[in-house]
Amino acid sequence: MKKRLSLFLLAMMLFISACSMVDSDKEKQENDNDTDAFVETLLKELTLAEKVGQMLQAEEKYITPQEVRDYNIGSILSGGGSHPHAYDDDVDTWYQMVKSYQEAALNSSSQIPLLYGTDAVHGHNNVYGATIFPHNINLGMANDQALMKAIGEATAREMKSTGIHWNFAPALSVVDDIRWGRSYEGFSENPEIHEHLTAAYIEGLQKHNVVATAKHFIADGGTDGGVDQGNVLLDETTIRKRHLPPFITAIDAGVDSVMISFSAIQGEKMHGSYAWITEVLKEELGFEGIVLSDWNAIHQLDGQFYQQLVTSINAGIDMLMLPQDWKDAHGLIINAVNNNDIAESRIDDAVYRILSIKYKNQLFESPFHRLAPEDNFATATHKTLALEAAAQSFVLLENHGVLPLSGTENIYLTGPAHDHVGYLSGGWTMHWQGTQDARLGTGSSILEAFSAHLKNESGQLVDRYQDADIVMVVFTEVPYTEWQGDTNNPSLFNGLAHPDNEAAYQEALEAKAEGKTVIGIIASGRPLLLEDTEETFDALVAIFLPGSEGGPALSSVLYGDRDFKGALSFAWPKTQSYFQDKTDSTTILYPYGYGLSYDED
Repeated sequence: MKKRLSLFLLAMMLFISACSMVDSDKEKQENDNDTDAFVETLLKELTLAEKVGQMLQAEEKYITPQEVRDYNIGSILSGGGSHPHAYDDDVDTWYQMVKSYQEAALNSSSQIPLLYGTDAVHGHNNVYGATIFPHNINLGMANDQALMKAIGEATAREMKSTGIHWNFAPALSVVDDIRWGRSYEGFSENPEIHEHLTAAYIEGLQKHNVVATAKHFIADGGTDGGVDQGNVLLDETTIRKRHLPPFITAIDAGVDSVMISFSAIQGEKMHGSYAWITEVLKEELGFEGIVLSDWNAIHQLDGQFYQQLVTSINAGIDMLMLPQDWKDAHGLIINAVNNNDIAESRIDDAVYRILSIKYKNQLFESPFHRLAPEDNFATATHKTLALEAAAQSFVLLENHGVLPLSGTENIYLTGPAHDHVGYLSGGWTMHWQGTQDARLGTGSSILEAFSAHLKNESGQLVDRYQDADIVMVVFTEVPYTEWQGDTNNPSLFNGLAHPDNEAAYQEALEAKAEGKTVIGIIASGRPLLLEDTEETFDALVAIFLPGSEGGPALSSVLYGDRDFKGALSFAWPKTQSYFQDKTDSTTILYPYGYGLSYDED
């Protein structure tokens, strides 16, 4: 009887589930039909000039609201480090700027609302006081889907506090060479981690009608020598195996846009590749959203501006990120259509995609939609989430009976990142290249966090290593973004290492010689060659770029309130020889997947 009952219940559950799936599929079909009908009707009413305007994305510094109205511009962006007036503009100032452009768009001849975009790659990182989440390299170390979805939602809420609708994230860069300056924007060297995390973040972001962007299509992390915007020498089979899977996952998750990579494959720039953009991305993979160019990237194509526009649009680019040249592009694209160099059907396809994404995300219905900042921007909940994400991402590399700390120790903190939230946050923070400012209007430094913890303990922070039981040295790289982060020598003392790392290490050596316990903390955008220093440390922790809550997160883990959970999503090289032969285990200091915990050390 019990077995019959359980089978009956199982059958009922399956029936209900099937009905739910049918209802869901029916609802999706109805929504798709509504979108098709709306967009097709609107598209037929647009002039060529109005349609071309929809395909252009200008930077707010180089366009006025009146020009948005006059040219029917489809999108505006704030690039890395771009602010309405000053870096410390508040959320209301941001919203009023976005609103002014939206009002102009709605007063244009087409009356089509615009999409406003930004690179909110680890939180709403252009905005002063925003929650700065850990960079993707940290999130790959944590490898937690629930965290990713929550961070996507929180980022969307903070963006919607400023009225911004489009996020140029996530980067799905499978990183083949950590000498690449954008390594920290990738989750891992392993595509499986990208596949594991991608959908959760996109779903979290788009739950609040913020357009997500899978970038950079394709193989941006696979360039020869890790050169940013460089050339990929891999064959198509390898590219499909290593670099395509995260994009397939993103498309299956319903991502609304894909950004094309600056880089080339076998010498062919991606922005001009009909084969990869149209044949693979759109036709083979069935991507129906907006294909977006990167910042001025079409200027790297052959020919004059006219030919670059023709090549990129015919390759399948739907919207052109042309921060300054948008106005010239408007006239040239119209000429190209009139000259039959671009078919108007290609223009119609591009604009159809743009309008569909705008309609799907309720811009026609609620173009000025905004979430209340007091409930959605830099909230205590978001900061707690950022702290948890950081803590779960830290990797314990060495521990010789030192950690966790008891709270009774006197601690001397030193090193360039020990009292600097900016260094813990890295590039894409307040400014394109990150910031040298120690404070971001949010978060706590490691020094501040340890000071707060020790208020309730018998131990204390001291000003000289001679008075300490434990000397903690926090090394870092200088902040960097894109090609400015490329280096042939990613190491603790060379390449882009902070110049004060050397002096801090010498102080650690002196302390070690006097019998002090020495703990090394490495805040960096990638694993760094340690140059045979690892034996100096009684414990060694990699925290990468944990963001604004990195200080409190580190304190909580080192004092044992949380255990270490992070595992290396990149192999940690031992010598320069690693970059010549990554299969040679003797060139690896800590292997992919490595990470100690308090139960294992």
